[in-house]
Amino acid sequence: MTGMLASVTNIDEARIALEAGADIIDLKNPVLGALGALPTNVIADIVRYVDGRRPVSATVGDLPMEPDTLLHAVEVTAATGVDIVKVGFFGNNGHAECIGKLAQAAETDAKIVAVLFADQQPNMALLPMLAAAGFYGVMLDTADKSAGGLRYWLNDAALQQFVSSAQALGLLTGLAGALRQPDIRPLLGLGAGYLGFRGALCTNDMRASQMDYGRVETICQAVVGTQHNEVCYALRGCKPAMPCV
Repeated sequence: MTGMLASVTNIDEARIALEAGADIIDLKNPVLGALGALPTNVIADIVRYVDGRRPVSATVGDLPMEPDTLLHAVEVTAATGVDIVKVGFFGNNGHAECIGKLAQAAETDAKIVAVLFADQQPNMALLPMLAAAGFYGVMLDTADKSAGGLRYWLNDAALQQFVSSAQALGLLTGLAGALRQPDIRPLLGLGAGYLGFRGALCTNDMRASQMDYGRVETICQAVVGTQHNEVCYALRGCKPAMPCV
């Protein structure tokens, strides 16, 4: 089953995501970029609020590809108690050096998820390196949210290749990048570990605006309900449009 990740900015939004049924509570500040980071005290407060009811991930910010800078950011973020630390691999330079440096954090049981960007010609040759360095997972996202969503930049065949290759290496896989409800059904067929959302959960589809409970619930139900109905159809022969009971 593919899970649903909801990116939140504060405790109030974390409460909405929990109550609406999100599988992963992801902490970020969308005002500061694709992977804008929240202050560490805010991250720690949300971790305490969630209190183990869901896995919590947090981003380290849109940082340059400088190994020591990234290692420090990962260590500081991991110390807040989050379950997963997300690190963006921007551009096309310095990635191998950063992966090698972050292996030090992975050795201390920090669960690191690398974020590659579909709109920046992601290098799939990094996947074996990430696995060898002890990374927990890898996801595809978009760096520029105004320049088209994930499926604008990569077709479903390319996304399937990414998911299959990463999973064969034992990596958790995620797909995100300005996803909307119509993207859910085709992406679920790829079998990624989770789909990530922010803009679709907010008022007027604006990722920097306030999270809306109804929108979160709709996306959660679309992810879970679609998979439930398809499993039911396969096992019981009912029509996908019919409720499975």
